[in-house]
Amino acid sequence: MSSSVTTRARGGPSRGVRAGRPSAVWALPAVLFFTFFAVAPMALAFYLSFTKWNGLGDPEPVGFANWQKLFDDPRLTQSLTVTVLLTVVSWAFQTVVSLLLGVWAAGRQRNRAFLSAVFFVPFLLSSTAISLLFYALLDPNFGIIHGDTLGTTSGAFLAIVFVGGWQFIPFHTLIYQGGARQIPEVLYQAAAMDGAGRYRQFFSITLPQLRNTATTSSVLMIVGSLTYFETVLILTQGGPGTDTAILPYLMYQAGFKNYDFGYASAVASFLVVAATALSLLLVRLSGFGNMRSTREGM
Repeated sequence: MSSSVTTRARGGPSRGVRAGRPSAVWALPAVLFFTFFAVAPMALAFYLSFTKWNGLGDPEPVGFANWQKLFDDPRLTQSLTVTVLLTVVSWAFQTVVSLLLGVWAAGRQRNRAFLSAVFFVPFLLSSTAISLLFYALLDPNFGIIHGDTLGTTSGAFLAIVFVGGWQFIPFHTLIYQGGARQIPEVLYQAAAMDGAGRYRQFFSITLPQLRNTATTSSVLMIVGSLTYFETVLILTQGGPGTDTAILPYLMYQAGFKNYDFGYASAVASFLVVAATALSLLLVRLSGFGNMRSTREGM
């Protein structure tokens, strides 16, 4: 009796107490939510990609006609090129800025907490509101910037990159801030004792320790860049001409302007496959799947 009481007092195992992973029932709400609002719509879009449907009546099966039309469409090559270029430039811009801000925010600077909260405000706004705001700011007649910025190919492209970065850099900054705070302080202390300066510590300790964090952030950036829509629709409407008509905008034109929801579903399915393939490739090349804790062995 006394032994059992002593064991329980010390936090040891007792009869009737199960230790281990929580029951799978706890994951059921999240699984159901993901199934109904992600898996089911994607499955429906994939089914519609093999049909002809204008939004009314019943879809008519047409086999691979929509997919053949997609790969024969000359707009696909241009839209795919613009989408890839936008993804690469957005990734480079957002990664550099969010990495530097995240490492800075993980420090102990004065007013760091207040400034970090201010930096996070743009992420709380909707993409539509932010796009409308910058559309007004870039207006050639009433905006703060003189000249038709959105009327040129380079200006419209860079405006999309900047507006997207302005909104999502705070989120990725938060990711890098959390990763930087997990780096053991003893590494910096040892480097300082060896005479390493701040820049040497950044490139030899901080960057290598944030490799897994950078992979996570990059996957989110790439998937997000592939699904840009509101920004392009409000700022440029795919223009000037079709110079910023990315794949999601092509899907929008097919579905909500031409009422060809079968072809629009084919574009949507192609986007899902491309985003998934790129994410898996990035994870595989970076070794993210075999990652270990940066604190292992400390």
